[in-house]
Amino acid sequence: MVYPIVVYGDPILRKRAREIEKGSMDLLAFAQDMFDSMNAAHGIGLAAPQIGKSVRVFVVDGTTLEVDDEDMTGFRKVFVNPLIVEESGEEWEFEEGCLSIPNIRENVTRQGKLRIKYVDENWKEFDEVYDGMKARIIQHEYDHLEGKMFIDYLSPLKRRMLKGKLNDISRGDVDTEYRILAPLRK
Repeated sequence: MVYPIVVYGDPILRKRAREIEKGSMDLLAFAQDMFDSMNAAHGIGLAAPQIGKSVRVFVVDGTTLEVDDEDMTGFRKVFVNPLIVEESGEEWEFEEGCLSIPNIRENVTRQGKLRIKYVDENWKEFDEVYDGMKARIIQHEYDHLEGKMFIDYLSPLKRRMLKGKLNDISRGDVDTEYRILAPLRK
């Protein structure tokens, strides 16, 4: 099932998502729905709040990315109840976008390395270290589970400059190639 993408202004995007208990939902089907929704919107990551579900799940698929000196082969994963244990490494700036904030891209500074604990859709436990673009994608999606968005990293001046565009997005007054749910759409 392909869900519409919840866009900026919806309160679910600002709420900390709740953990999932084992057996409380069909995670295999839900993960597939998330991948289908992400692919329909041409994304490389998607968190459950972005499809209106306040649970601690996100999916990533960086296999289509061509990144200098970084192998993205096999970087297609489901993260359930993730916990970033540590962020380290040199900070680096990179232009980010978000399916929930369509047509806006801005430079965001993040640390270059992280350690994350999570379970996958089969409840297998992982404790892994990522760096570079993989770390950035994970950090961006993890933020959604914490009620944070990439624009929160921008300066107050830059956020004020984007206010009109963000209000338009909340009203659904934005062109996208994918279905959206806008909180203020009439």
